[in-house]
Amino acid sequence: MRRLAFRRLALGLVILAASALSTRLAGGVLAGMLRIGADGLGGVLLVWGLLTLRPRSGWRKINLVVCAASGLGFAAFAGWTHFLPPLRGSAWSLRDTLVRIGAVATGVILVVATAIALLPWALDRLEGGTFSSYVAARHVRAQKSGFLTLISGLSIFAVALGSFSLTGAISVMGGFSADLKHKIIGNNAHIVIDTTSQSAWGDYESTLERVRAVGGVVAATPVIQGEVMASSASNLAGVVVHGIDPGTIGSVIDLRKNIEAPVKVEDKLAYLEHPEMLRDIPQDEVISIGSGGEEYTKGPPLPPLSDDLDPAVRAVVDAPPLRPGLVVGRELAKSLHVYVGDEVTLVSPLGDLGPMGVMPKTRKYRIAAIFYSGMYEYDATHVYTTLEEAQSYFGMPGKVTSIDVKADDAENVDRLTPAVAAAVGRPDLTVRDWREINKNLFSALKLERIATFVILSIEIIVASFCIVCTLLLMMTEKSKEIAILKALGATDGAILRTFMTEGVIIGGIGTVLGVSTGVALCTGLAWFGLRLDPDVYYIDRLPINVSAWDYGAVTLAALTICTVATIFPARQAAQLRPVDGLRYE
Repeated sequence: MRRLAFRRLALGLVILAASALSTRLAGGVLAGMLRIGADGLGGVLLVWGLLTLRPRSGWRKINLVVCAASGLGFAAFAGWTHFLPPLRGSAWSLRDTLVRIGAVATGVILVVATAIALLPWALDRLEGGTFSSYVAARHVRAQKSGFLTLISGLSIFAVALGSFSLTGAISVMGGFSADLKHKIIGNNAHIVIDTTSQSAWGDYESTLERVRAVGGVVAATPVIQGEVMASSASNLAGVVVHGIDPGTIGSVIDLRKNIEAPVKVEDKLAYLEHPEMLRDIPQDEVISIGSGGEEYTKGPPLPPLSDDLDPAVRAVVDAPPLRPGLVVGRELAKSLHVYVGDEVTLVSPLGDLGPMGVMPKTRKYRIAAIFYSGMYEYDATHVYTTLEEAQSYFGMPGKVTSIDVKADDAENVDRLTPAVAAAVGRPDLTVRDWREINKNLFSALKLERIATFVILSIEIIVASFCIVCTLLLMMTEKSKEIAILKALGATDGAILRTFMTEGVIIGGIGTVLGVSTGVALCTGLAWFGLRLDPDVYYIDRLPINVSAWDYGAVTLAALTICTVATIFPARQAAQLRPVDGLRYE
């Protein structure tokens, strides 16, 4: 029988694996229907094999119901996932939302049903162990009084709820932290070489070449930056100007990948490198992207001008003045109400000295591209132009403010920083990695996760009080059995271990149910996505981090708390004298 059960398990897993692989190779309605049938059959075989590993008499009808329900669940899950529309780039719809909710709910129900189906098998394993585990498992399974049954159920539910809450909170916070780290690494250099005063410095070419020769350095690029005001015909905003080398900036940060308009040109920075192309943007070119993903395109050309137009005006219309290009973020473009090809003016307070004192320096630019980084502060305040143009505008010819470096391993960049510092070899320059630059931010996120873990662990501690009450009531109800066991030679240590094991079983059932439900829900949300309003949260889906280490920590914390909670009632049961248990019998 056990060999047959293992064969069913293996066959079910093979069918499910083949079905999952087939979805990557074929699509369409027929492939979806085949996958639904295969997953249903695989689910039936998998659960059937699990239930028949240790068959019990009288459970045949229950096993059939569980197998049928599992098969339907696997089939429904396959249908949800196969016909699920993509999340990114698609507008909200009720059907899409219902499909995603159904897919996540089906997965959660399958995991919880599987955990419940495996509970009798786990108790059977305990009954086949030592004396203490056998008695504890029998006590958990035994018929109890109505109030004790209620208290036991509440104990399991309370521990499950606490574990589930802690699992979900840690996953969401980890998702936000991982998403923020990914965006910071993508929009910033892994290592920054600059001065402590953030001032410009020259003779950077030799330093740049030495840094590029360091092993582990993928690329390096010079940057000059400064703070100015940007104004359009309808609004103004403070911005940080970055002068970049278009040829090397794409290998250090994700600026080229983040550009969403224009889309028809092959090189996303073509308008920045060749601003003369902005004089004649082709029709139907995407010149902006809305927050909901809607595209705004270049309209048809204007009708011919009248012959009596002033020649000076005609010259400006026919041949617009050449302006250097400027790449801006989506939020800044929305704030200034500008599109690709529109003009903006940069105003710097550090201008030339005139008769009335220092005069602000102004220069007109033309929007060459619009990027979306996923970080509001970048998209609302950062703009990019060419290195030579920034040096000319800020009056710093041949100088830069920093050298941005990308490493081959961003997670272990601290190992590369000393080698880069040695290659720089200049005491007036500092070398910092992205962890050091954002140390305060990540320290706050780490402290927040620890505080959340501790606070939600208190919920499990409160739930463990139910386990204490359950064991005390169990001791009162089973006092006769305890007295008989002691009269037959059971030691105080054996009774202590029995009740501690019983409490751990109750806490373990709640922990497994809570953590498994949390893992299923978080994994489903990570796979299928939970939509968020990008205008409010600036992300289109809830970030979820599925980490085995986090879930292991939650499980260990919950089991530890439940184990400690069993010590007092177990000691009370161990100290019960046989004469006290049999006095009124």
